[in-house]
Amino acid sequence: MATDIADATDARTAADNSRATEAILLVGGKGTRLRPLTVNTPKPMIPAAGVPFLTHQLARARAAGVEHVVLATSYLAEVFEPYFGDGSALGLSLEYVTESDPLGTGGALRNVVHRLHAGPGDPVLIFNGDILTGLDIPALVATHRRTGADVSLHLTKVPDPRAFGLVPTDPDGRVTAFLEKPQTPEEIVTDQINAGAYVFNRSVIDAIPAGRPVSVERETFPGLLAAGAHLQGMVDSTYWLDLGTPHAFVRGSADLVLGRAPSPAVPGRHGERLVLTGAQVADDAKLSGGTCVAAGAVIGSGARVDGSTVLAGARVEAGAVVKNSLIGVGAEVGARTVLDGVVLGDGAVLGPDNELAPGARVWCGARIGAGAIRFSSDQ
Repeated sequence: MATDIADATDARTAADNSRATEAILLVGGKGTRLRPLTVNTPKPMIPAAGVPFLTHQLARARAAGVEHVVLATSYLAEVFEPYFGDGSALGLSLEYVTESDPLGTGGALRNVVHRLHAGPGDPVLIFNGDILTGLDIPALVATHRRTGADVSLHLTKVPDPRAFGLVPTDPDGRVTAFLEKPQTPEEIVTDQINAGAYVFNRSVIDAIPAGRPVSVERETFPGLLAAGAHLQGMVDSTYWLDLGTPHAFVRGSADLVLGRAPSPAVPGRHGERLVLTGAQVADDAKLSGGTCVAAGAVIGSGARVDGSTVLAGARVEAGAVVKNSLIGVGAEVGARTVLDGVVLGDGAVLGPDNELAPGARVWCGARIGAGAIRFSSDQ
């Protein structure tokens, strides 16, 4: 009996050590790289696999034991609370704090700290609002507690780190430096990068200067290192994707549908396609590659849609081919039009028999007539 009680106590202690019950989500960015997707919608609210991307982050946080989340909002801040409310539908308590002026990542954390319930030494999870990841959140919290760190960072390894800030660590995982994007091969001293998820002791957030812009990457973290603070890195190289570009966002949505990226918030079963209730898809249309078709959207006869996202009320007419693209709310793709790697903004209309170059972005409300654009890969 005594052994059973001891085992149960050890199990509860291990569970407590792997949990942080509060989190801050940084969702205030303008999403400039994602335009025109973000003209009418903040990037965390753009649908990915049938629900706003933020839903996936909140659902994963809840599954990891988080109970209270503060959303640090700014751009189009008014759209978050009407959708998520108090968070009870997700089993969470949600609060919203809006920046009147952009404060950067560190300034945003300091701006919401008064909404936290944590004590000075308690861990608080921090998530960037545009990262899709399979991070083992309890393992990051457990690492933070075990090492006695002031801040712990999720690190991931990438084949080409030149577009990222590098985070080298010592053999015990302790962070030794924060290096800006390397310019020469000699500067690439590690393939570890900051993956955009952290555990902060509450006291560290309290110490960030208030009332002015602060970057955690350029000011807070280097300042902590210089002051002798303990910053711990945990490498977790499971699924990770920065959704900052349209191409990446479309890929992330498809990976969620296909089950490559984990989320308990994907509606319905994983498979080659996800068709939401209220969408109309012709019997001879072909949907593949993780395509998601939202409520009210229409896919015409003989259309082929591969690895793409078709948002609410959009139309893909008969015989059109849409690959690795995002079709905005209420947008129209004309018959026999061919798109590959294209973003069609909300309400845009592409007439029939067009072919757009990969990477093309059509602005919200634009109208392009029949056969006005013809792209050939031979050109």
